[in-house]
Amino acid sequence: MRRILFILLICPLFLQAQDVLSKLEKEYSHALNISEQLNLAPKYATALFFHDLKPKSYQILETNISLAAKQADGKYAAILYAVQAMNYRLDNKTAECSKSLDLSRVYSLKTNSNEAKGYFNYAKGWILTRNNKITDAVAAYLKAIDYFENSPTTSTLYGRFGNTAKELSAIYSDLNEYQLEEKYSKQFLLLASKQNDPNLIFDAYMRMGYVYEQKYAQEPSNTAFRNKTEQYYLQAIATFNKNKDAMLSRNSLSYAAINLANLYTGFDSNKAMQYAQLANKVSLEIGDAIHIASSFGILAELALQNKNYDLAKSYFLKASMEIGKSPVRNHLIELSILESLSRISEEQGNYKEALAYYKSYVDKYKSVYDQEKLDVTKRLESQFDKERQEQKYIKLQLESDKKAQEIKLINILRAQREQVYNNLKLVEENQRERLKFSELESEKKEQQLHLAKLETQQKNNDINTFKKLLAFKEKINTYYIFFIVFFIVLILLLLYAYKQRAKSMKQRDELHALALEKEKQNSKISTLTALLEGQEQERGRLARDLHDGLGGLLSGTKHQLSYLTPHQSENIEEGISKSIGQIDEAVEELRRVAHNLMPDLLLKYGLEAAIQDFASRVSNSALEIHTEFINYSNSISQEKQLIVYRIIQELVNNAIKHAHTSEIIVQISEEENLLNLIVEDNGNGFDPKSLSMRKTAGFHNIEIRVQFLKGTMNITSEPNVGTSVELQIPIL
Repeated sequence: MRRILFILLICPLFLQAQDVLSKLEKEYSHALNISEQLNLAPKYATALFFHDLKPKSYQILETNISLAAKQADGKYAAILYAVQAMNYRLDNKTAECSKSLDLSRVYSLKTNSNEAKGYFNYAKGWILTRNNKITDAVAAYLKAIDYFENSPTTSTLYGRFGNTAKELSAIYSDLNEYQLEEKYSKQFLLLASKQNDPNLIFDAYMRMGYVYEQKYAQEPSNTAFRNKTEQYYLQAIATFNKNKDAMLSRNSLSYAAINLANLYTGFDSNKAMQYAQLANKVSLEIGDAIHIASSFGILAELALQNKNYDLAKSYFLKASMEIGKSPVRNHLIELSILESLSRISEEQGNYKEALAYYKSYVDKYKSVYDQEKLDVTKRLESQFDKERQEQKYIKLQLESDKKAQEIKLINILRAQREQVYNNLKLVEENQRERLKFSELESEKKEQQLHLAKLETQQKNNDINTFKKLLAFKEKINTYYIFFIVFFIVLILLLLYAYKQRAKSMKQRDELHALALEKEKQNSKISTLTALLEGQEQERGRLARDLHDGLGGLLSGTKHQLSYLTPHQSENIEEGISKSIGQIDEAVEELRRVAHNLMPDLLLKYGLEAAIQDFASRVSNSALEIHTEFINYSNSISQEKQLIVYRIIQELVNNAIKHAHTSEIIVQISEEENLLNLIVEDNGNGFDPKSLSMRKTAGFHNIEIRVQFLKGTMNITSEPNVGTSVELQIPIL
């Protein structure tokens, strides 16, 4: 029972899914040009045909054939006629099939497309296979493969090539040519992978699984074949599950599951049950009677293995009902089910029911047998009529052969007479040849004597030549030895020179590195010196502020207080008030000097607050200082903030002192780990080319501080327009 069901399922079904058909219809309807439409038409028409939309399929083919016939290249017409011929064959329209195939051949001769020629031969082989002309079909398939192998790659080549290999594999399987079956099955799998069509890949895995299942059936002890079979069937199921939306039919899943369940029945009943239930579930959802019956058959076999006869009988009865629903009746399966039911009833001791099933089995067998005898009788009668016509043809052929023999006999007599005349001529020519032969013999002896002399002379020449060759070789060997010694010495000298050069280059690199290091040290010393100079200048300015400002105020206060005596009581109060005012001015001056030295706001609130405070203190009615902070996050260290503050102080003081400006803009922004600082004024301006930074203490101090911060400075100025100083300082 199990094997019969398996044989039924070797070839996959070709039912197209509705969503795939809709997709093809959409692609066909939205074709951009005639070439694209003609390229899509064969696949679309085939899908319609297998969806039982045959009139529309034939209409699509006729429409596109009329368009293809007008093309200069006959490739589209050849392919479309080939598809039409295969459809006619499936409809059992023999005359139309033959006519379409002939037209496909005619158009294949009008094209240089090897793919179109190959597809014509594929269609020819496909039709011959179904007409049971296997030898001619194989020849056509092999010719198609030759064309496909010499065709450039297109979007359809590997699929058409793969289908040809699949057909050959199936033929060789029926002929028990297992090596050729395996060869073309592997080729089919390779081509399906290249085409990247999940439906073709699924069929290829199932084909390979069946190849190894045949081998396993022949050698049941070889588990390697069984494992290969299992591997390919599982790969087929994995391909289906991965590409569910693109699969043409869900029948493919139940088909693969049934084959796997059949395989597992012999050695793993749990897995066999798992896949039989999967096949049963899918086939019931689809409503495929053959697949439902097959899955019930496997479940029944598994129940029999567990001696669960009632369950097995139930499954066999369900399988029998499904077989009855199928439009294609398989009498062998029905006989097998009846026999199994009879055997189960007998095992249960229900002999009456067993006898009833057995009688049904015998009646069915008899009807099938009688039908087969009737078919055989009809076939023999047809064969007899054919042989009788062949006998008439043979009789006519014999009469024709008899007349031909008489003509041949007359020609033989004539030829004999000519032969006698020719023999007389040959005797005369033979005598002449003998005379010539004797003359040639004498000439030959003379030639042999002359040849012997020449050979002796040649041997002497060879000996002399050999002596000269030996002397020449000795001379050449001497030269070789000299050149070898010369090249060895030269190589040693070159190696010594290379080492010396490498040593000198290494020393030069070391000296260069030392020089660079010295230059870096000098640069650091210069920078530190400049910083020290800046600090000294700052100290000098601090000393001047203390001496000129605070010192003067304190001296005046002292002088004022020294004139206050008890005798001048009327002026004491006024003098003390004035001295207190001077002390207040001294305190304010001290605060200003301290603020310039280290602003409190900078320490407490950061750079932004310090700059704004500085701008407000310096601004007056004749000078406005504007500050702008964009994306500023106060992320630089306090030491750097102080240096930036000093730079802004210096730039603002320079603008006030030298540019006579009325407006100054200070702008600070952050952007990608970079602090941008711009100080602009609308003062007198100057020519940047005439500015010697090394001689200008202010700009020199600014430049040193910028270098210390590893930043860059750019000065833009124009006379009577103003000056802009741009600084970029890294935050990190």
